[in-house]
Amino acid sequence: MSTVLVTGIAGFIGSSIARALLAEGARVRGIDNLSTGSMVNIEEISSRIDVRSADILDTEAVTSACEGVDYVFHEAAIPSVPKSVADPVGTNGPNLTGTLNVLEAARQAGVKRVLYAASSAAYGDSPELPKREAMCPVPLSPYAVQKLAGEHYLASYFRVYGLETVSLRYFNIFGPRQDPSSQYSGVLARFISLMLAGQTPTIFGDGLTSRDFTYIDNVVSANLRAAKAPADRVAGKVFNVATGRRITLLEAFAEIKRITGFGGGVHHAPEREGDIKHSVADISLARQAFGYDVVADLAYGLEQTIAWARESVAV
Repeated sequence: MSTVLVTGIAGFIGSSIARALLAEGARVRGIDNLSTGSMVNIEEISSRIDVRSADILDTEAVTSACEGVDYVFHEAAIPSVPKSVADPVGTNGPNLTGTLNVLEAARQAGVKRVLYAASSAAYGDSPELPKREAMCPVPLSPYAVQKLAGEHYLASYFRVYGLETVSLRYFNIFGPRQDPSSQYSGVLARFISLMLAGQTPTIFGDGLTSRDFTYIDNVVSANLRAAKAPADRVAGKVFNVATGRRITLLEAFAEIKRITGFGGGVHHAPEREGDIKHSVADISLARQAFGYDVVADLAYGLEQTIAWARESVAV
């Protein structure tokens, strides 16, 4: 049985990974400052995990959290392009300095492997599709720069110190427990919340912007598989985590409309600075390295997410 640390454990992704780790028999420890997460997300598992209320910028707290840990799943971040554009300095701390703190604490503690929530934002707005890990990154926003720099830190810690690291570039993750009221939430969470309330959602741009919308179960599966994979296949490397399918915002809106029964339309607003026009992943490298595959498609994911949202409103 392994002991694992999940940073950002009270967040949407961190809490999902924690549940899966518990199901596999791991001893789970978590750290979160609750800036974007909520204890509600881990309420039913809180008695089975060691949760520490602390910031990843607190080096003493991070060092303590890493003691006796085998694996670190580093999910803590401020995952917002608009926020990074408005406050590049303020977001750099959690997104980059915090990552360095986690790596250094893991190195000192003798952690076996660190898995990092990287971002597809690293690819920027290159017209080449699908996005492949070998492509030259062209980050557009401060957020993208911060997450990409984190990848380089992880690769460096493997090359220089021998700490096994894996960067997983997430593509537009969605699912239950994603807070639709937060400015950091993904577009699907906001669409679902508004449409269930009978309100008109907003699309920035013409709606033909496309994304590789990826249900949370795929991310959880990728993390667990990458944690168990042989070091020579994954250590110091970067992998896409997505579905390999491109969906426009208008198509996503139409699918949510079908499932929810929403009778209204959509409002269009000007495109936002720093947003990427098109994104879809090539996931063949992750398939070859650690057997990653899509375990849940868009339709299934939306049905599960909408069902959860309806229950949450009812409660």
